Amino acid sequence: MLQGLLVDALPDPAAAAFELVERKGLGHPDTICDALAEEASRALCRWYLDRFGFILHHNLDKILLVGGEARPAFGGGAIDAPIEIMIAGRATRQYRGVDIPVADIVVETCQRWLGRHLRWLDASRDVRIRPLIRAGSTELVALFERARRAGGALANDTSIGVGFAPLSPLERTVLVVDAALSAPAATAANPAFGEDIKVLGMRRGSDIEMSIAIAMVGRNLRDMTDYVSARQRAAKLARAAATSTGVDVSSLVVNAADDPGRNEIYLTVAGTSAESGDDGETGRGNRVNGLITPSRPMAMEAAAGKNPVSHVGKLYNVLAREIAETVVREVAGISAAECHLASRIGSPVKAPALIGLRLCVPGGAGAAKHVDAVTEIVATKLDELDVLTRRFVDEDIGVY
Repeated sequence: MLQGLLVDALPDPAAAAFELVERKGLGHPDTICDALAEEASRALCRWYLDRFGFILHHNLDKILLVGGEARPAFGGGAIDAPIEIMIAGRATRQYRGVDIPVADIVVETCQRWLGRHLRWLDASRDVRIRPLIRAGSTELVALFERARRAGGALANDTSIGVGFAPLSPLERTVLVVDAALSAPAATAANPAFGEDIKVLGMRRGSDIEMSIAIAMVGRNLRDMTDYVSARQRAAKLARAAATSTGVDVSSLVVNAADDPGRNEIYLTVAGTSAESGDDGETGRGNRVNGLITPSRPMAMEAAAGKNPVSHVGKLYNVLAREIAETVVREVAGISAAECHLASRIGSPVKAPALIGLRLCVPGGAGAAKHVDAVTEIVATKLDELDVLTRRFVDEDIGVY
């Protein structure tokens, strides 16, 4: 058996009396911060790999977005004070006599992402990016270098990662609804739909309700009648997407705080609440499976922006999810699984201090009978951590 491996029983998640599931869409200020952190990390990884052949120490997981000031209006509107984005973190800025343009790489990467994904926002005019990236601490840089020379990553933190599988019907539905509202076909047909979408699903027993917020773009709406029509189209799309998953939603509301009679509606200039009244921060939004699931185990790590070589706050959260998914997919008789991983700073990343599996085995059969099968899966996944690192760099794994 793997050192530190524990196996326990898991009650059937489907039997829970209630469930809450949330997703913050790509234009939400918190998700913007996660996306920029991860894009910046990938860009640095590629620069380091191209120049030196390996990834150097960095962590760019501390981004703060300060919302701007805007005057939305039908047919137009204006952003009066820009969105400010402060990128704090640590990175190797000089190596083997080579100066590494960390700030330039990060700023250019962030501007490019904003321009590509927030189609109504002028990133060059309406956003100010402030790189506040310092050199890493002597101890952590030395630990990173020692591990690289030894050929095996050492954990740069004492941290926790958790994951579970499978997604519940409500969890899958929340993801599908967000994807339907933000799909290129939907936004092309409905240019008033902004990228800032939030979907909250609530289950009471078998009854499911859904509340959706979607920032509407004023320049693409003529008047209040047009706004209400766009909101109705969003609700129709969302309900159709939910139905496609086999989930029956009893109540679905879009922009619940609206009061059209008082001209109080969710109208924006650029399709994101970041333009006025809402701030953002890395790690406050979706977990690595793209969801916020308080009814499930969740770690509080900001996975986005952490280096994919030694930062267990990133690696272990994705690894735990993949272990749980593989266990459910490959081991007959297990209907659900949770994986919990803990690291100890300075120890090999491939040797967690604790590996905990909780298994749901319907019919009263004990979890102990599956210990050998899940042990083999865990050992294989740990051995493939180097591949996981490359998948982060290649954008094969999402973390928000």
